[in-house]
Amino acid sequence: MNDIVFGVSDFVAVFNQTIEYAYPSINIVGELANFRVSKNRWVYFDLKDDMSSVKFFGTVYQLPGPLEDGLMVQVTGVPRLHPQYGFSISVQNLKPVGEGSIKRASALLEAKLRSEGLFDASRKRLLPYPPARIGLVTSAESAAYHDFIKILQERWGGVEVELADVQVQGEKAPPQLIAALDYFNSHNNPVEVIVITRGGGSAEDLSAFNHEQLTRSVATSRIPTLVAVGHEVDVSLAELAADRRASTPSNAAQILVPDKTNAIADVRASIEVMHNQVLSNILMSKACVYDNVSDIFQALEGSLLVASRDILLLRSEVEAQNPARIFGKGFAQIRNVATNKLSKSVHDIQIGTEIEVRFVDGTATAQIYSKSSVSDL
Repeated sequence: MNDIVFGVSDFVAVFNQTIEYAYPSINIVGELANFRVSKNRWVYFDLKDDMSSVKFFGTVYQLPGPLEDGLMVQVTGVPRLHPQYGFSISVQNLKPVGEGSIKRASALLEAKLRSEGLFDASRKRLLPYPPARIGLVTSAESAAYHDFIKILQERWGGVEVELADVQVQGEKAPPQLIAALDYFNSHNNPVEVIVITRGGGSAEDLSAFNHEQLTRSVATSRIPTLVAVGHEVDVSLAELAADRRASTPSNAAQILVPDKTNAIADVRASIEVMHNQVLSNILMSKACVYDNVSDIFQALEGSLLVASRDILLLRSEVEAQNPARIFGKGFAQIRNVATNKLSKSVHDIQIGTEIEVRFVDGTATAQIYSKSSVSDL
């Protein structure tokens, strides 16, 4: 049997075809070595153990965050034999593994993002309280979803919740979480707050919430965000970037809406306080009215007394000027009949003038036969 002899290019093509058929995608765990970034885009590194080393190639967009040599990582990739650069594995996904490596990678990313100001308190916004519409990002099958909805309805009710059903762990989780945030932020009828939540788990289970792109998406969300990951010991980077953090899914519901039992009690207490205040105001107003009416009556009574006294004085003056009283004293009123004018002086009449004399009880007509004035006496 003759051995097959390949040309170099033929061998590369056959080898790649064979590898692609046998191992279209592989997962390798190892210690990161010789990590470097070229032109802020291309990534080169090796994975090694005590006996071997394998080369990898990828882009910065496939990284979960800053990395450094010595971390244990798991890489999913496609093995290829390059015609010029030799054998390497093209990276499809990369994540730190092992609690120590995950924490170290998270610490590196936290330092980087903190230096950019993504976690500054000045960036935090107040959440609407209570919101009318909530965008909920979690797994529809998770206990976190059911806990959040249960507490939300028990405490308040009437809040519209739109669910974005996503994976919350594994390599598909970060892109799905980011897509859900993008969906809510581009919605024509936007929700008032976005809640991202899941239950507790191991450091590896929760690593999606320490992903750089997800953390940046949370920080740059146009809609206020609340992130609730069910663990107390470690705070994820997505929680640090959010406008508000909750310790559990149930706690997220407690933060967003008041307890209707307490709210009803507060309203009743407020009504009681207002009722008492109104009653007190009415009593005070009533007392003031009584006082004012009393003052008015006293003022009117005084005015009436003064008016009565003035009327009596006026009546006395009028009576004093009453012609009947004057006539009663023996005085009479002389009127010239021809001119119909009162004669107040002897000079107003002549000898032969016909006059009318008015007495207290009637009148008489007379004719002047003689006259004399005081000066003639």
